[in-house]
Amino acid sequence: MTGPHAHRPTARRHRQAGFSLVELMVALTLGLIIVGGVISIFVTNQQAFRTTEALSRLQENARVSFELMSREIRQAGGNPCGTRLVSNVLKTNDWSTNWELGTVIGYDQARATPMAPFPSSIPPATGSRVVGTDALLVLGDSLAIGPGIVSHTPAATPPAITLNGTNGALAAGTIALICDSNSGVIAEVSGVSGTNTLTFNTTGTTPGNCSTNFGPGGCAAPSTKTFASNGFVSPLSAGLWYIGNNGRGGNSLYRRGRLTIDEVAEGVINMQIQYLLRNVATGVPATNWVDADPLANWSTAAPDQVVALRFRMTLRTINRVGTDQNQLEREVVYIVNLRNRLQ
Repeated sequence: MTGPHAHRPTARRHRQAGFSLVELMVALTLGLIIVGGVISIFVTNQQAFRTTEALSRLQENARVSFELMSREIRQAGGNPCGTRLVSNVLKTNDWSTNWELGTVIGYDQARATPMAPFPSSIPPATGSRVVGTDALLVLGDSLAIGPGIVSHTPAATPPAITLNGTNGALAAGTIALICDSNSGVIAEVSGVSGTNTLTFNTTGTTPGNCSTNFGPGGCAAPSTKTFASNGFVSPLSAGLWYIGNNGRGGNSLYRRGRLTIDEVAEGVINMQIQYLLRNVATGVPATNWVDADPLANWSTAAPDQVVALRFRMTLRTINRVGTDQNQLEREVVYIVNLRNRLQ
């Protein structure tokens, strides 16, 4: 455009946008502070989660240990019929069947236990007992009531007991506790006829029966007995509870049965047991708890019988979750009463 009103092009200056060095350093510093705070919160929460998880697992192990042990201990020396007169007609007895020797037997720190020796090698064998810890042997009927008795024919060949249901776990070779309201007997099932009849004889040596007369007196003085139809037959339960080396560098609570060994709870590192006694003749309980070693007589005929047990157990977390980067430990105390001895 020409003329007096023509516009001349105006030169525009464009200012360059961006951060100065100072602004960049401030931004980086603020960013690092925020990221550091987030990381700190994350690490703290992670540590709190690990600690809470470890303590929860420790408490769960304590609960499982006491629940399973106490359930079996309460049944020590008991049977579903409630009789206290129990004989034994097995030809030979070991730690898992010797009812007369004691249905509750304690082992102090240095006393050897059957089937769970102290370690003789380094590293210790898996399942070996930890030195300095107590152990406990419990005998009783199985926790589940067995089938009821329909009939018992001791004069049959071989003598037989017919049940009101299938024999279930009562296969040939089972050590059974048979009882009615008057008396009971420990015997080995020799065979199974059909689905609900158990047979008994004196053949066999593992351990076998010395007699098929199931009355009081056992092998020393066998007497005739016909079990009433209100009786029951259940497998004999034997459990040895102790603290053992678990093969992973730690300790666990173990239960050894007649043919099995089970790791019950990890992280149980110590168990101490004391016993409360009651005199059978007077019915008066003792006023103090005693250790196992002073109790020389654990038999079912002992004048002083154990009526309660007090456990002091120490548990340790598997991981190092303490503020000092060590494992956490907790000690718990639990008391169990023997039901059949408190009547």
